Amino acid sequence: MNIFEQRESEVRGYCRVYPVIFDTAVNARQTDVDGNEYIDFFAGAGVLNFGHNNEHMKNAMIEHLQSNGVTHSLDMHTKAKQTFMERFARIILEPRGMPHKMQFMGPTGTNAVEAALKIARRATGRKEVLAFSRGFHGMTLGSLACTSNSIFRNAAGVPLNHVSHAAFGCEKPCLGCDMGCGLDSLKALRARYLDSSSGLEAPAAFLIETIQAEGGVNVADRTWLKAARDLARELGAIFIVDDIQVGCGRTGSYFSFDGMDIDPDIVCLAKGVGGMGTPLAMNLVKPEIDALWKPGEHTGTFRGQGLSFVAGSEALAYFENDEFMDLVKQHASLMEKAIKPLEQQFKRLQVRGQGMIWGIDVGTGEPAKAIVNACFKDGLLVSACGSGGRVIKLIPPLTIPESDLKEGLDILLRNLKTVMEAQS
Repeated sequence: MNIFEQRESEVRGYCRVYPVIFDTAVNARQTDVDGNEYIDFFAGAGVLNFGHNNEHMKNAMIEHLQSNGVTHSLDMHTKAKQTFMERFARIILEPRGMPHKMQFMGPTGTNAVEAALKIARRATGRKEVLAFSRGFHGMTLGSLACTSNSIFRNAAGVPLNHVSHAAFGCEKPCLGCDMGCGLDSLKALRARYLDSSSGLEAPAAFLIETIQAEGGVNVADRTWLKAARDLARELGAIFIVDDIQVGCGRTGSYFSFDGMDIDPDIVCLAKGVGGMGTPLAMNLVKPEIDALWKPGEHTGTFRGQGLSFVAGSEALAYFENDEFMDLVKQHASLMEKAIKPLEQQFKRLQVRGQGMIWGIDVGTGEPAKAIVNACFKDGLLVSACGSGGRVIKLIPPLTIPESDLKEGLDILLRNLKTVMEAQS
């Protein structure tokens, strides 16, 4: 029995899917202690948008450490933080005309969501939040209340209050879905909110993902998304976009909502914003909402992650011009062309996605698990997500070499077809 089985908590999960000891990693490949290589189509669930041990970020971090740069600072001013904020404002916010303030809190996505919920309730004086079916927003109690998955919710041990869930408006109906998604559902919800006898109180916030990554790679219909934003405005609710997993270039633009004209009041970022797997979370908050905070009212020990600011600053260099996003779009096209024909070959299968995040819905969790296991044995890391773990999620580093991307897709297709044909 190894140390992990002896001493690590039973709650561990991903190590059961990939039961090896990883030792080294470069860009889109990991190597275990026995020298076996794996192409990584998981990428830390979107943390490693810029690959493992990104050379630019690694060198900048080493230089920061060797020059005795500040590594931890709470919310004090540091040179590393100044550089990150100046670059983020210049490269990301100013070209989009976004006046948003940057709030740093605890270092993970759930911390970002918790802070967003807190200030939204402060801004409106309301308690209830509207979230959406199949959404995932984190594991602490506030964000968990907004998360839909019953397995995660049931672990809370206490009631998860002050959140209601509405049907998510998918770009195309998911396999077997009968939730009444779409504009008609949103119109019915609007009617209930506006009817003073419906018993439904206006919410403090709408919390929404443009692409539900953990929920099964469900892509929001743009018309529905804009209508949801309009309804939030009509009700005086704060419109929050959780861009934690699909932001930072994943969809072929820095924000997943770029070009959608939805103007979020708050944007939650984490995962890829820290650049190299170093923890960092940040909310972008409109100034009139941010002004409602009192100094020190929301804190966190690890707000001032010096190495994350350094790596995150280097990550922003990828967005100085369109070259990198053009490459992402090329990779996205390659992925779509490789997997889209599966829908014709297997009628009970559906492909969904955008940019460099794709989901293959195989109907149930059993074949999905078999595909993940077969791919792992063949040198490819993929994960399952969605209701019952029925969706194979592809989320490789954006920096993946084309040769690795093609090889990984070949491994995926070979094993997926073997499993699906055996099931039919």
